[in-house]
Amino acid sequence: MQDKQNATRWIVVAAIVYPTILTLAYFRWLDDAGPLLQRGVFQGGKLLQFLLPAVWVWWVLKQKPGWSRPDRRGLLENLVFGGTVVAAMLLLYHLLLAPWGVFDGPLEQIMQKVEEMGVDSPALFIALGVFYALGHSLMEEYYWRWFVFGRLREWVAVPWAIAISSLGFMAHHVVLMATFFGLFSFWAFFFSLSVAVGGLFWAWSYHRTGSLYGPWLGHLLVDAGIFIIGYDLVF
Repeated sequence: MQDKQNATRWIVVAAIVYPTILTLAYFRWLDDAGPLLQRGVFQGGKLLQFLLPAVWVWWVLKQKPGWSRPDRRGLLENLVFGGTVVAAMLLLYHLLLAPWGVFDGPLEQIMQKVEEMGVDSPALFIALGVFYALGHSLMEEYYWRWFVFGRLREWVAVPWAIAISSLGFMAHHVVLMATFFGLFSFWAFFFSLSVAVGGLFWAWSYHRTGSLYGPWLGHLLVDAGIFIIGYDLVF
C-alpha cells in the first residue's frame, strides 16, 4: 500500500508537469512540423492526459470515487464569478485591447494556429468553442481540481494544495501566452496570472463544496468568453 502511495505522489507530480510539456511540444517544438503531426501529437497527448487519473485511481488504486451532487451555493458563486470574469473580459477587449491593437502582433500566429487546427471556418470554430466550453472545461476540472488538487490536499495543507495546483494549471497557459505575446511581455504575465486566479477560485470552491459542478460552470463561462473574443479576432 505504501508503494502505491509513493507512486501516486510521483504520478501527481507528473500530472502537474505533463500539460506544460505537451503544450511546449505543440506550440514550440513541433512548430515547423506539418499540421497533421501537430494535431496527432496534441490530440493523442490530451487523450493520455485525461485518461491518466481515471486509470490510476480506478485500476491501480482500486478506488471508486463518487460523483457529488450539485451544490446550490457553489453553482451560484461560480455563476457570479464566471459571469463577472466574462463581462470584465469583454469590456477589457472592446475598450482597451482592441483599440490599443494588443492583438495586432500575435494575430498572424493566432490565424496560423486556427488554420493548422482545421477550424478556419465560422461553423468549425464555433463547434470547437462549444466543445471546449462544455467538454474540455469539465475534463480540466476533473484533472486539475478532482485529481491534482484532491490528491495534493491529502499530503500538504489546503492553502498549499490550492496554490500548487493553480500554478500547475497556469504553467501550460504561460507557454501559450509566451508564444503569442513574448515570454516577458506584460500581457503574457497578466493573462497567465488571470488563469492562476481562476485556478485558485475553482480549487477553493471545489474544496468548500466537494462538487465539481460549480467549478465546471465557472470554467465553462470563462472558456465561452474566450471563444467569443477569439471569434471576433479571427472572423
